Amino acid sequence: MDKTPVCTYCTLSESRIIDHSPLTLVIRDVFPVSPGHTLIIPRRHVDSYFDLTDQEREDMTFMMMRAKNAIKTELSPQAFNIGINEGFAAGQTVAHINMHLIPRFKGDVPEPRGGIRWIFPDKAVFWDKKPTTVTTTEKK
Repeated sequence: MDKTPVCTYCTLSESRIIDHSPLTLVIRDVFPVSPGHTLIIPRRHVDSYFDLTDQEREDMTFMMMRAKNAIKTELSPQAFNIGINEGFAAGQTVAHINMHLIPRFKGDVPEPRGGIRWIFPDKAVFWDKKPTTVTTTEKK
């Protein structure tokens, strides 16, 4: 008896797919953080972004741009967040890499500065802090 888990993205219903190419699928997130939250997914089952081929990465970027243009026309967002949760510790919940394209709208959060830094709220506000000095070893 095969106990291999079925991959959510490898078994997508055709009705979920809003755009596609030979290498990439585009769907709307079923748990969107904003209207139009979209996922760009390679067709080939790959756990890690770093295991994608150059062609797959390029195609995902091309499809992300196509999705961005469609969302701009449909919803008129003022900005976007683009993100990849690479690995369990980074929040990856499906073991099939995917890219998030999240439309942002003026006033959707009280303070948008810091963007993805808000994954660590105590480190999000950096504009009032002194930069940390990075030291390097001197060449001999």
